[in-house]
Amino acid sequence: MNDKTAIVTGSSHGIGAATAKLLGERGANVVVNYYSSPDAAEKVVEYIENNGGRAIAIKADARDKEDIAQLVQKAKETFGSIDVFVHNAGMKFPMKSFEDMEWNEFIHKTDDELQAAFFGTKAVIPYMKEQQYGKLVYISSGLSKRAAPNFLAHGVSKSSLNAFVKYVADEFADQGITANTVAPGMVETNATSGMPQQYKEKQASFVPMKRIAQPEDVARAVAFYASDDSDYITGSYMPVSGGSEMI
Repeated sequence: MNDKTAIVTGSSHGIGAATAKLLGERGANVVVNYYSSPDAAEKVVEYIENNGGRAIAIKADARDKEDIAQLVQKAKETFGSIDVFVHNAGMKFPMKSFEDMEWNEFIHKTDDELQAAFFGTKAVIPYMKEQQYGKLVYISSGLSKRAAPNFLAHGVSKSSLNAFVKYVADEFADQGITANTVAPGMVETNATSGMPQQYKEKQASFVPMKRIAQPEDVARAVAFYASDDSDYITGSYMPVSGGSEMI
C-alpha cells in the first residue's frame, strides 16, 4: 500500500475508522471522511500519523455529489493519486416490519445508500481510468442475502448495492479497476452499542466462531481488496461473519 491513496467514507468511527487506521499502517495515504464527528476523525488522523502514515480529515456528505467531488479533488491535490475508494458511510434506516412501514420510510435508505455509492464511484472513476488502476470496495451486509425481523429497509438497500457493484466491476474490469463487496455480519460498533448484551450473546451463539465481529475483522477483509493481492478478483462478495454465510 506504500504511496497509494485511499478514501474511506464514514471513517471517524467503527468499521471505517478501523479500515482507515489499517490502510495507514500499511503505507497508504488516507482520506478520513466524516460528516458530523470532526474530533473523532482527527483522532483517526492522529493515530495514522503516529504510526508513520499520512492522513487528512475531510468533512463531506457522502450522498452529496458536490461534497464528494470536492473531497476527491482535495485528496488528489494533497496526495497525487486516487487508488482506493471504500464506500462505508452508514445510513440511518427505520427498524420496522413491512406492515408497519410506509413507502417513504422504506425507500429512503436505498436512496441514501445508492446515492453515496453512485456519486462516490462517479467521482473517483476518472482518476482511476487515467492511471489504469483502482480498487473499489463497498461495505454491504449479510442481511442483503438473509432476512431478519425489522431489517427490511437495510437488507433491501444493501442487496441493491450488491447488484450495483457487479455492474461497476463488469464495466471497468478491462481498465485495471476492480470492484468488490465486503459483507459483515453483526459487528461491535456504535451502531450496535445500544443492543442488550444478552441479545449479542444470543446472536454470537448462532455464529460458528461463537463471537460477533470486531471492526478490525472487517477492516482486514477491506485491506485485502484494497491491495494488489486481489488484482485478479472483481465483482466478488466476501462474507465476514464468522462462518454464518458458508456458501
